[in-house]
Amino acid sequence: MSHTKIWVHVVWGTKGRQPVLSNGLRQKFLDHMVGFAAQNDIDIGLLNCWIDHVHCLIRLKPDQNLAEILKMLKGETSHWINKNHLTEKRFTWSGDYFAASVSEGNLKGVHNYILGQERHHAHRTFREEVDAYFAVNPVIASGEAKMELQLG
Repeated sequence: MSHTKIWVHVVWGTKGRQPVLSNGLRQKFLDHMVGFAAQNDIDIGLLNCWIDHVHCLIRLKPDQNLAEILKMLKGETSHWINKNHLTEKRFTWSGDYFAASVSEGNLKGVHNYILGQERHHAHRTFREEVDAYFAVNPVIASGEAKMELQLG
């Protein structure tokens, strides 16, 4: 039996970075997504969100790929939010996402970062966070990919 320890920190935002994941919806969304992931054999090590984006630490299993997992998570949660009329307007996630591998030695730091979203974003917007990240970590892909992540 194959065994993997491939941890990935994934971030995705709401379409247009609309701040719709309010306090009332945030906890419902998080609880729903954790339940859906468990039912579908998706190993979420940690999940948190802010009003316009989600942070998720996922452990990939040998037969899983990140694109398919995110398609399932984003598709099902947007369907659930819309079906239950949890936002005033039709809810949509941005089509893009950011993902970075996380070594075993860095799991605790990423864990603390994900848990601290409310405190973190009291001082820095998501856009400022993305700009700062790309200033330190240049994008290998085209500039269009960077713009999509920034603007959603």
